Amino acid sequence: MNHNTPITPRPLPLSSRTGRAQRLASADQLRAQGVPAAEVAAHCRPDGWQQLLPGVFLLHPGPPTSEDRLKAALLYARRAGAVPPQGPDAMITGLAALTLHRFPSAPPLTALDRIDVLVPRTRRLRSTGWVRVVRAPESPEPVELTGVPVAPVARAVADAVSGLTDAETVRRLLTEAVRGGHCEPGVVVRELSRARLLSRPHVVDAVDALLAEGRSLSEQRLYEMVREFALPDPLWNVDLRLPGGPHLGGVDAYWPDQAVAVELDTRAPRQDDDELWTEYTRKREHLERLGITVVHLTPRKLREAMDQQATVVRTALMAAPDRQPATYVVVLPR
Repeated sequence: MNHNTPITPRPLPLSSRTGRAQRLASADQLRAQGVPAAEVAAHCRPDGWQQLLPGVFLLHPGPPTSEDRLKAALLYARRAGAVPPQGPDAMITGLAALTLHRFPSAPPLTALDRIDVLVPRTRRLRSTGWVRVVRAPESPEPVELTGVPVAPVARAVADAVSGLTDAETVRRLLTEAVRGGHCEPGVVVRELSRARLLSRPHVVDAVDALLAEGRSLSEQRLYEMVREFALPDPLWNVDLRLPGGPHLGGVDAYWPDQAVAVELDTRAPRQDDDELWTEYTRKREHLERLGITVVHLTPRKLREAMDQQATVVRTALMAAPDRQPATYVVVLPR
């Protein structure tokens, strides 16, 4: 054998769980399987292996697939010395994650020039090539999609929005997160707040559209609950006032004969959240002192347990004869 003799790649002891040929390996995995760095370098040639990222190799010729790029990004994030002792080590986030979550407006993986990987804040890791490292003080619990750990939708949306400047794209992503039933508006806004994105005007505008979308969906579910569970028809979206007195506040549904009101909690967790919650509580306590029963429903409860919420409202209506008569109030359209 001389220096012109081509090197014949020896079969690697690496094997996948499915029994298929291993496509990707990290330098640490190769070293653990007895493949020295010199041999790895020798394999890396135009018709051989390829180094996709520092310490991550594609063990086949030809361009990497979308799945290869996702798994290579995770292998890079899990390099030796970078993996935490406990908790999720790395997951796909941002636009790539939203594509895996099947967002209609998210681009296909083949069109992405960057893949975001979410890692714990303490990780010693830098962005490189087409991988952007995103750090989190507390890593969320990932979901597995197509065999890949992926950040939950709200977190993935926030990480995607952090790199976007187009207002329409941001608005569309936020709306799809709610309209697609992935999460409630408040959860998305909380993640945007944690990422300190609510100071950007185009994000604030998108959040306003998101909250309007979320409230509209919640109102539709409330109408559906009354209809499907045969509750008496209430007065919808009304303001309550004392005769000749002050305004008591608006409610989403009101049964005047039973003095029962339903209020949807569609607050978003912003900086003034405590103040807003105090206002909600003050209004509720005032109405209850007047003998009006207030049923407080959240969008999540309506979405996940509508039958239980219908039972709560029905119970309040049926209990009306056993209560002291409520103070007479004026009901006005809102």
